Parts: sequence; C-alpha cells; structure tokens
Amino acid sequence: MPKFFLEHIQAPIELFASPNFRPSAENKRFNLLWSVLCNLMKLPLYIKSMLFIRRRISHTQPDMVINFYEVLTGLTYLFLWPSSPYICIGHQYMFLHPDFRFPPYKNHLQLNMLRFFTWLTSIRTKRRLALSFYGMSAVEDRRLVAVPPLLRKEIAFLRPRKGEYIHGYLLNSGFATEVQEYHQLHPEVSLRFFWDKKGADEKTRIDNTLSFYQLDDARFLQSLAGCKAYATTAGFESICEALYLGKPVMMVPVHIEQDCNAFDAVRAGAGIVCPNFDINRLLRFTFSHFSHNEFICWASSSEIRIIREIERAGTDHKRNVTRKDIDMVPGCA
Repeated sequence: MPKFFLEHIQAPIELFASPNFRPSAENKRFNLLWSVLCNLMKLPLYIKSMLFIRRRISHTQPDMVINFYEVLTGLTYLFLWPSSPYICIGHQYMFLHPDFRFPPYKNHLQLNMLRFFTWLTSIRTKRRLALSFYGMSAVEDRRLVAVPPLLRKEIAFLRPRKGEYIHGYLLNSGFATEVQEYHQLHPEVSLRFFWDKKGADEKTRIDNTLSFYQLDDARFLQSLAGCKAYATTAGFESICEALYLGKPVMMVPVHIEQDCNAFDAVRAGAGIVCPNFDINRLLRFTFSHFSHNEFICWASSSEIRIIREIERAGTDHKRNVTRKDIDMVPGCA
C-alpha cells in the first residue's frame, strides 16, 4: 500500500488478498504464465476476499461502491450480488472503447486477455470511468465515459523548472542494472531514480551523478518538477504528472498493459518508447518536446467531471429501482 495513500485517504483501511503479476527472474518484465499459475494456487484465499468484500458492503450499505480496477470486486458482483451499486475508475477501461488504438502488438491472445480481464473487473457496473490523456466520445451501450486523469492535488502547486538531471522511476528494481550500465558509459549525465526496493536505504548513492531513492510521494514530485526529463516504466499516473509539468518522457514498458499505455502516451505527445533505459534517446527527444496546455486544461477538470458521472450513476440507479418498485405494484405494470 503506497505511503501517500495511507497518509491522505483519511478513512479506515482494511486489507484483503488480491491477484497480482509476478516478476521474471531478472525482476524486470512480468511473467504472465508464472503469474497465472501462482494466482490459481491462491484461489481459496481469493474466494475469502470476495466474501469479505460482500460482507463489508452489506455492513456499511454505501450509496455507491467505487472500484479502482480490482478484479475481485467485479467477481464479487458477478457471483455474490451485493445490494449497493458500483462504478469503476481506471485508465484500463479505455481498452474497452471502440476507438482506442492499440499498439501493433503481435500477440493478439494477450491483448484479448487484457480486454477480458478489464471486463471482469467491471461486470454489472453502473458506469466505467476511463481515465484518459484526452477526451473521447461516451459509449452508452458499454456504460463507458472518458474522463481526465486523477492527479495528486500537490501537482497544481509545483513550479516546474528545467534542471540538469534525469528523473526516473523503476517499477521493478531489476532495471537498476541497466541504469548503472548506462551510467558507467555516460557518468557526465546526472541521474536520480526512484524505486521501491525492499531493504534498500532511503537514498542509495552510487557516486556524484547517480543515486537511487526509496519511493516517497513528496520527494518524487519535487524531483519531477525540477528535472530535465523523465524516464519510467510506463505507469499511467506518473506519465500524466510529467505531461502536466511539461516534462518529456521516455517509457520502458514492462508488461502488455504498459505497452498500451506507452503507445497511447506517444499519440498524446508525452514522449517516446524505448525497449531499455537508453537515456541518450531521451536527451535527444528533449530538443523537440513542447508543452501541453490542452492537457493541463483537460486534467484540471478531472474532479468536476468525475463527481458529475458518479452522481449521474447514482441518479440512474435510483430511477431504475423506483421503476422496478412501480412495476411490482398491482395495476401499475
């Protein structure tokens, strides 16, 4: 659980076991087959999690449940039918939009599995709010609406400046080897990379121009605001933050979902895609990069648009419930 989430959510938190991807032996790209096998072995544990989700919904009786791309929530609504309605929020729901463009990916099976998994997370949902780099038309028959990304409020108060260092984030610490290999060849390039490596110090200083930092949201954003450019493993949220601050981005995807994120981000003008951390390509790209005022306006409307869609979903649900009650009254059918 991210530290910034625990500090800012200001609500009781209860945890449950959930499926996840497993990294490869090199701790770089995710191993899909190994992930499936590991998660199948934990199936009884996930059933307990689904029962827990239904029990908490029954106990709290919320007006609306908000699901952030959790597959067990979708499966709970498929098999256990909680009484409260729910909506889904996540950039992955763009994969269900008929106009979304996928990368020219050779493995169509994995693409179909990604879309199927995304559908599983949102079975019987009242609305799918697809976080997007740009606006797209709503798809009513799929209950899908494109909305701006959810950015941390602190991002609006940062003053971006063009520093002389490359800011980076490694989803899997195995990529640190690539970064260090580049650094040995180009020690003159200043690198500040963040990771979430277990057991590592708050700051791991290699030398004067390369340091690794444990992930901390405030320090991460300050470093992003002051960098020359950003190198990352293609997570949607941090790409949006870099785009908001006008920072050129190099994306190194680690699994198929991030392949799609990176392809879409390139279309939005955020940056470039690279198979490895070749920082020289990012440095060359900085000369052609430009600011994105349209994205800033789009992202700034996130709160009002998302709240509006949540309220619409709640109103539609109440209207449908009332209609069903009327239909059950003798003489009103």
